[in-house]
Amino acid sequence: MNSSKKEFIAEAEELLNESRGLILEIQETCITGINPDTINALFRSMHTLKGVSGLFGLDEITQLSHALETLMDDIRLGKIEINDSVISFLFRNHDVLVKLVDLLHQDKTEDVSGYLKDIESFRTQKEGDEKRVGAAESIDTSIRKVLSEYEEHRLNANIQSGKGIYLAKLIFGMDTFDTALEAVTKVIKTRGELISTLPTSSDVPEGSIGFNLMFSSALAFEDIKQDIEGDIDILLQPKKNECVPSPSQEQHEVGLKSTSTTVRVDIDKLDRILNTIAELSLAKSAVKRIGYELIETYGHTSLVYDVYKISQTLERRFVELQDQVLEIRMVPIGQIFSRLGQIVRRYAKEIGKQINLVMYGEDTELDKFLAEEIVDPLMHIIRNAIDHGIETPDERKKKGKEESGTIILKAYQKGNHVIVEIGDDGKGIDVERVRNKAIEKKLIDDDVELDKKEIIDFIFMPGFSTKQKVSEVSGRGVGMDVVKEKLSELGGFADLDTQKDVGTTFMVTIPITLAILKALIIRVGQEKFALPLTSMLETFTIDRKDIQTIEDKEVYYLRGDMLPIMRVSDAFNLKNDASEQSFAVVVGFGERRVGLLVDELFGQYEIVIKSLGEYLTKLRGFAGAAEIGKHEIILVLDVESLIGESLAQQKGGTYV
Repeated sequence: MNSSKKEFIAEAEELLNESRGLILEIQETCITGINPDTINALFRSMHTLKGVSGLFGLDEITQLSHALETLMDDIRLGKIEINDSVISFLFRNHDVLVKLVDLLHQDKTEDVSGYLKDIESFRTQKEGDEKRVGAAESIDTSIRKVLSEYEEHRLNANIQSGKGIYLAKLIFGMDTFDTALEAVTKVIKTRGELISTLPTSSDVPEGSIGFNLMFSSALAFEDIKQDIEGDIDILLQPKKNECVPSPSQEQHEVGLKSTSTTVRVDIDKLDRILNTIAELSLAKSAVKRIGYELIETYGHTSLVYDVYKISQTLERRFVELQDQVLEIRMVPIGQIFSRLGQIVRRYAKEIGKQINLVMYGEDTELDKFLAEEIVDPLMHIIRNAIDHGIETPDERKKKGKEESGTIILKAYQKGNHVIVEIGDDGKGIDVERVRNKAIEKKLIDDDVELDKKEIIDFIFMPGFSTKQKVSEVSGRGVGMDVVKEKLSELGGFADLDTQKDVGTTFMVTIPITLAILKALIIRVGQEKFALPLTSMLETFTIDRKDIQTIEDKEVYYLRGDMLPIMRVSDAFNLKNDASEQSFAVVVGFGERRVGLLVDELFGQYEIVIKSLGEYLTKLRGFAGAAEIGKHEIILVLDVESLIGESLAQQKGGTYV
């Protein structure tokens, strides 16, 4: 893919992400009152996408964005009234644009003639349904005739909503009029809506410039006069008992001049920088090692001391460089939450459920690569919450619940991990039903005793579903196994807590970044491995006599809690040391803790994980490879798969 096409895709994705958020904002404010600035912003996004795609000769995207721009123009002019059907139509066509941009990655396109006909038909129908009211006729003709079509529409809309219409005449000096006018318009927008700004020469002293500002407000003239200096005429008094906006609900004007200091960077370029940093890491370690060897050979001479100081300076600067590059790769998870919000609102309407979405921690940051990779797992969980979890309004009413269900998205950082919680206040998971389904599928015998968590873990198995009726929302019995597999690839895992008729909460735990990791180098027999510190809790020495056996499974009592033990040598068929004392590395979180028995610990290294390649992708227990020391290649352990295997063995191997 050439660089110009990459540049377009980056800009198009940014515009479409912005558009998605604007459509969601329109949907959320549809009842309480849509901010016209939001409509205008969506119109501008489509206009910009049309222009940019035209420059690159992408006719399909240009034609579709132009058609949507025309539709948005009808909406902003009041020819089409915003309602649920219009919002759903905007979402559908937004998804088509997203698909067209995605196809560019494969140098493919799609015929959009059918979509264009749909948009034209939709516009014709909606314009025919809409009856326009000439409320602006109550305003003097000399004022109305200078208004644009859009300004006249906004005047009509404000009159119909009972707002007062005011005309302010302001005179400024030529040297300060721009900043003074901007300050006044900001004040007006906190009190109402600015409808029109027109220059005037009537009664304006020489060396000055005058403006007539028409605006609407639910506030009385006395309140307006206190906030805005200048001559103000009342064109139409506000109707009484109108809802007055709170001064705290300020609307900020968006200037045409960009004040952003950010630039878009291709993630591939950052990956290449990280590869260079990986090579520098080896060089840094080599300088440090050489310094120690020089001390052992020549003692603390001035030359050796200089080498030591250089190695310390190099290490500090390297850490700074590494942190800065990793920071560039970080994005707020709110970008992902906004996409999930669209899924919630769309599918809830499709299946006739009322769902409120609440989001916390949108500013929590994680690696750009990981942020994109967890979209699908989170989407599967959300769809299951909508279809399996939240009841219909009638069902909720019978249970004494609010008719509207709630889905909560929450993200926060915990150590070197980000935890994303997806909770709902639905019917929860029927544990007995899951158990019966597992027996039916012959996953367990009917006389096997399992605790609640062990039973619930069956939902992560391929093809396992308790849903009687297949729907497009939840899928066809697939999804949760994909969640588990994908998270495992990313070095994360999912856990859940559920209570019948109270709700279900999924906890998805993933590392903040996979780019550069700190790892503990361990030895098992004659082999060395890297074990990411993000998965570790602690290390300690353990005497073999202290390891107990319960039902043929090895455990160790650590501060009163039973810790499952896994011998890494047994997992990979290696011959370990015959010593009576070993090292235990505790990995995992909460109930998913396992003690890995190893022969030796070598200390920490910073590593960049490299893929094992296509032929070794299915190799069990390894996340990749890394280079350390004197260009030594070692394998990086896949801690999550080892934990899963150990816990499955603890349960008798009934399932994984």
